[in-house]
Amino acid sequence: MDFDLVIKNGTVVTASDIWNSCDIGIKHGSIIAVGTNLPCKDSGIETIDAQGAYVTPGGIDTHVHLSQLYEASADSLMKTQITDGKIPDLANYMHDTYDTGTRSAVAGGTTTVVTFASQLRDDDSLVPVVEEYHKLADGQSYCDYAFHIILSNPTKKILEEELPMMVEKHGITSVKIYMTYKAFQLKDYEILDVLHATRKLGVTTMIHAENADVIDWMTEHLEEQGMTAPHHHGTSRPPIVEAEATNRAISFAELMDAPVLLVHISGGHATRIIREAQTRLLPVYGETCPQYLFLLADSMKKEGFEGAKCVCSPPIREEAADQEAIWTGIQNGTFTTLSSDHAPIKYGFAGGKLRGLAHGGGPEGKFQYIPNGLPGVETRVPLLFSGGVLEGRISPQKFVEVTSTNPAKLYGLAKKGTIAPGFDADLTIWYPQETFKPFKLTNEMMHHSIDYTPFEGVEFKNWPRYTLVRGKVVFSHGEVVGELGYGKYQKRTKSTLAGPRDKWLSEWRPAYLRKSVNGDA
Repeated sequence: MDFDLVIKNGTVVTASDIWNSCDIGIKHGSIIAVGTNLPCKDSGIETIDAQGAYVTPGGIDTHVHLSQLYEASADSLMKTQITDGKIPDLANYMHDTYDTGTRSAVAGGTTTVVTFASQLRDDDSLVPVVEEYHKLADGQSYCDYAFHIILSNPTKKILEEELPMMVEKHGITSVKIYMTYKAFQLKDYEILDVLHATRKLGVTTMIHAENADVIDWMTEHLEEQGMTAPHHHGTSRPPIVEAEATNRAISFAELMDAPVLLVHISGGHATRIIREAQTRLLPVYGETCPQYLFLLADSMKKEGFEGAKCVCSPPIREEAADQEAIWTGIQNGTFTTLSSDHAPIKYGFAGGKLRGLAHGGGPEGKFQYIPNGLPGVETRVPLLFSGGVLEGRISPQKFVEVTSTNPAKLYGLAKKGTIAPGFDADLTIWYPQETFKPFKLTNEMMHHSIDYTPFEGVEFKNWPRYTLVRGKVVFSHGEVVGELGYGKYQKRTKSTLAGPRDKWLSEWRPAYLRKSVNGDA
């Protein structure tokens, strides 16, 4: 057979199988053969010897914020606009661009990212929003990429006219909505509108589930008591805040018979609610992140203001039992995907985490003004491989399932997520375990543009040796060697995971109302 590249002697892993001493033949960016002793006698055929090490599908990170407005002072940021693909005020935006963010992604074994085209509350059309994000990303990515749409103003025109066009023209088959954050939060009525529309279109709805009113109440009373240090961010958002909103979101999804993904789940209570819905065969999916597997709330209790580096929402939890519940959710399938929620905000920058010091509170600042978010696109895959597979917590197949295969299925990346003929040659080749020397991570090793990593000092027992995007080596032995602009925009199809359970008798009548009218319930 005629190959451009052959990966030799790998331990090839998919979500269902492991093959030892396996070769992968690649042509024109696609996998065309998987087997043993693939012929590569032609001197023009490039080969990479995996040396028996694991070869896994390239990571797919479906929760990545790049060049995007963040919720720091929402009311003052509402009118800030992106113009001609340029960000006018870095202080208001995530501090990784498509250049630096995807450079970081490939350095950690991720070959596709799905980022967000973010509609603001006063945007009356999605068209210019998506056009501007295309300008930001076009020619600026080391890996392949796609967009979700953040819906903050779901008008009748947007839901009935523009969203169908986004599916058809741009291949955008997922939206994200918020139950908190003033700049993005939807009312319950609006959430039902969105679910009604996305169900008909076959679009996956991602939901950030936290109870906004409880957060506001807690924050106000904590400030009255002078409890404003970074770690009180977690106090203001206890697990019940996430659990209540998760239960409410699932109730809405059940009413509308619409598939939903609950994003960045952090605690055991919400995990159990998702699991219970899944046992009733509802199309409810869960996502979690490495920070909830590997960090605890003491990371926000560092001296002075240092804890601000680990302020994210939902917060990193206090109890080890919550962390164990997240691990169990990975193991038993409650969590469909592991994403990074890469929200890169610099620490030593007046427009970044230091905003928390600009409103009083002494040397510990005020947590409610700290922009929420952590960098993590580079560490996501290595953390789960090192701390999950190599520690015996999960199998190599489960690792592939949650970092690549399920994300591809859930978000309609039809040619990605596994190692098989016909699929894109997106691959991560690891080091042979017997030759790898464990190391402790420092931010100097990172390829992002952020001045810290929340995983500073964590020991890694392996790291990607090569990252390949569509058959091209873009990361090799610690160096990004790919070409900026090689990454392509991916038009996506609809999810291939379970969707609505049945058909409505009419387009307006939710399932429960139909049953009541028919006397079935």
